Amino acid sequence: MRIDFSVRALMLRSLSLVLVMLALSAPSFGQFRVAITIGPPALPVYEQPICPGDGYLWTPGYWYWDDDIADYYWVPGTWVLAPEVGFLWTPGWWGWGGEAFVWNEGFWGPSIGFYGGINYGFGYFGVGFVGGRWDGGHFFYNRAVMNVNVTEIHNVYNTTVVNNTVRVSYNGGNGGITAHATAQEEAAAHERHLPPVAAQTQHMQAARGNPQLRASVNHGKPPIAATEKPGEFSGRGVVEAKAAGAPYKPAENRGGGEPHPESPAAHPAVHAKDLPPAERPAPPNTGNPKLDQKYQKEQQKLAAQQDKERQNLQRQQDKEHQNLAKQKADEARTQQLEQRHQQQTQQLQQRHAQQRQQMQARQAPAAPRR
Repeated sequence: MRIDFSVRALMLRSLSLVLVMLALSAPSFGQFRVAITIGPPALPVYEQPICPGDGYLWTPGYWYWDDDIADYYWVPGTWVLAPEVGFLWTPGWWGWGGEAFVWNEGFWGPSIGFYGGINYGFGYFGVGFVGGRWDGGHFFYNRAVMNVNVTEIHNVYNTTVVNNTVRVSYNGGNGGITAHATAQEEAAAHERHLPPVAAQTQHMQAARGNPQLRASVNHGKPPIAATEKPGEFSGRGVVEAKAAGAPYKPAENRGGGEPHPESPAAHPAVHAKDLPPAERPAPPNTGNPKLDQKYQKEQQKLAAQQDKERQNLQRQQDKEHQNLAKQKADEARTQQLEQRHQQQTQQLQQRHAQQRQQMQARQAPAAPRR
């Protein structure tokens, strides 16, 4: 009796924790923890591709972790349209969490936050950003650190910046950067933020699918170090790394990666059709055949309802894509649509997970009466 009661109590506590974390994951920005004791490779040496047009902001390249292949892979630097006028990009960064390395996701906001003191180059020299600034609703580029065609973009200025290049790609741990957040960076952490836009998420997913970008293959010198636009990994706008930032440490020295359950998904879906198949719960087993049959019908009804909602959202998103293509919309409108689709998809995924968890808790065997 006590064992049954304890199991039920544990299930309810676990459910409460899951629901709380799901509720927090929508507005907050997560960390991705991997059980490895060696940090990512040094940042490679590469040149910045030319800015493709007015309003694009530079987002530097970084190493990310793929648990499926237990390896780091390079996400090329690229130019991205800001989601809002006045918003700047704070890059993500790796930091030592005491037992493992933790990825702190980048974000858009009105001022630059802490990014580990990592020198990503091109204006991101460890603290703040000196590659440009917003003024009067327009972004002005600092030509001293930004590759801009002044015949097409006239909102530029030139301020020399002293930069001592350090290619270490993580904060803390053995050999990592020892920087700490300044008061200004801590204040920036409490401002309104937006997560990476859909174009950035798709860019990361494309990098993940390219074997040449894996550290074990390119040894810290990726053949695609930067791109002119997100997701465009071929053509004139692609820049190859000149050299690795430091001697490469082979993957066999690392432990396997493991996302912690409290972290957001490492590769969030942008569209409903990108969602993985829904998990089907185990058949009910309460010891009462009639009750089990009733519960199973409830599970099937919920699964059918969720499949229908997912299909409806997929059709809606496909229709909006078709309408935008007919209108020959510019890249800014396309990016806004993709960002809205990503939010819709994540909200649907979170709502469906909550519904399944609530049903499992409701159908859990009742504790026997004393």
